[in-house]
Amino acid sequence: MGILYLIKKNMNLTLQRPFAVFDLETTGVNVTQDRIVEIAIIKLMPDGSEEQYYKRVNPTVPIPKETSEIHGIYEADIKDAPTFAQIADEVAAFISDADLAGYNSNKFDIPVLAEEFLRCNHPFDVSTRKFVDVQNIFHKMEQRTLAAAYQFYCNEKMENAHNALYDTQVTLNVFKAQLERYEDLSKTVEGLAAFSRQGNVEWYDFAGRLAINEKGQVMYNFGKHKGKTVEVIHLTEPGYYGWMLDADFPLYTKQLLRKEMDRIKTAAKKAAPQAGAPAAPQQANYSKPKPKAQEPDVSIEDKLAALKNKFSGK
Repeated sequence: MGILYLIKKNMNLTLQRPFAVFDLETTGVNVTQDRIVEIAIIKLMPDGSEEQYYKRVNPTVPIPKETSEIHGIYEADIKDAPTFAQIADEVAAFISDADLAGYNSNKFDIPVLAEEFLRCNHPFDVSTRKFVDVQNIFHKMEQRTLAAAYQFYCNEKMENAHNALYDTQVTLNVFKAQLERYEDLSKTVEGLAAFSRQGNVEWYDFAGRLAINEKGQVMYNFGKHKGKTVEVIHLTEPGYYGWMLDADFPLYTKQLLRKEMDRIKTAAKKAAPQAGAPAAPQQANYSKPKPKAQEPDVSIEDKLAALKNKFSGK
């Protein structure tokens, strides 16, 4: 509708569309392999109203004992719960066109949610949304943990940590207190998303392996080719693209990399000489046959980055 509403219910935030704060409990902390066992969402509407969504989920894979001891959810608790594929439609419908927020959500919760949607081939699009990471705001302002944030901002002690709905409510309360405490903090979701972004480079994917440079080009954001565009590396070391697709990177990272590569190839075809045009004269080639293509020279730094991605923590 183009009208900006100001939330007056204990929060000074300008909204153009719904704003969904959420938290996940999972089988572990590996974005590419672990699954959701509990999801909770509190959605703020532009008119000031709130809606809640909560569901336990059967991950279809075992929950390690050490993980269950942290969040208190054991396999017996979710054996009759629906799988994520069975609730994907209702989760997508509840979030609808909402922007997303959470605590450490840019690095963990949002990538895990995206992986779950991709895993069941659900056409949920996260690319049009803004992402506000309450942890990044907190760390930039105070450099502490969620429990300390709750104590610092709300003067309350966390009593039920690692329950998804409780953690979500605490995160929302901390976020409201941040908006009240810092007068110079943006009161728009777009401004908060930019401020809570990790680092100075605009990430293209959630894992931060791809980024956007000042010219709007997609570039690698790690390893030996950090800061170089995907297009340049495709010309100088084409095998690097294949290595990334085969390595243990998130599905969403690979999806965006494929999208960029398709764009590059399409642009190259359009720039190629039209069919029927006179071909450029070619010189006789008496060189020896080329040896077989070798595997790309993947640096130790890139291999470590892949391992770090595989075992990265929440």
